[in-house]
Amino acid sequence: MSFSSENAGFSLGRLIRNNRTALIVGGLIGLMSGGLVGLVFGAGIAVALSSALKKALGKALNPQDAFFRATFTVMGKLAKADGRVSEEEIRYAREVMNRMGLSEARRLEAMELFSQGKESDFDIAEVLRPLSALIRFRIPLKLMFVEIQLQAAMADGQVSEAETIIIREVCHLLQMSQAEMAALMARMQSQFSYQQHSYQSHHGGYVSEQELLKESYGVLGVAESVSDAELKKAYRRLMSQHHPDKLVAKGLPEDMMQLAKEKTQEIQAAYDRVREARKKS
Repeated sequence: MSFSSENAGFSLGRLIRNNRTALIVGGLIGLMSGGLVGLVFGAGIAVALSSALKKALGKALNPQDAFFRATFTVMGKLAKADGRVSEEEIRYAREVMNRMGLSEARRLEAMELFSQGKESDFDIAEVLRPLSALIRFRIPLKLMFVEIQLQAAMADGQVSEAETIIIREVCHLLQMSQAEMAALMARMQSQFSYQQHSYQSHHGGYVSEQELLKESYGVLGVAESVSDAELKKAYRRLMSQHHPDKLVAKGLPEDMMQLAKEKTQEIQAAYDRVREARKKS
């Protein structure tokens, strides 16, 4: 690539603008201690340190990295909540990694984080406090995080008391109310049942349409008595909250976009089933 004085000048100007405070302070210190030579030397050292610090902090304060780390460590904590990790819980963790399409390096990182979470002395506050600070006002991202953990807890068919205690702590650390947690747990339980019954139905098993319809309302988080307008409002709200592109923009790791897509597909399927049933009635 040929040298461009215009590009070099632009890059230098951007470097100075981004680190002007460090440049001034470092230059003044250098000037006082070593004259003009000290001014140049001090300004250069200050800019280098400032750039390195911003880069390090940028990585530490990256919500996508914080979300990924918290996801698998908390999942590991939940898996060990009852004293032993079941085959279903291990299978679910692997299934999530497969659905995400992780690279080999990223998969190894996720497995290591899962193992860390299983340690008896692991404190989930270590990963959730930084995450909470980063996504404090990003409600959809909080919901997505707890939904992933609830699915992990339900992997063996039920949420135990020990797992519920951890979920409560997760919600507390993410500054979610008990009412929000209860509503989310009810919706996720319906979603879990809906997934199980839909799978049975598609593979030749018998599931009553009435049962699937009831669970569809649960997936949407509304009662069967709601008006069409309220139903549509709930559906649109959930679709907006789980929109993959919006979630990634708010801090969801791109690896997890597939999980968000699956959520929107389930919400869409539940809404379509309810609408069809209402048309027939």
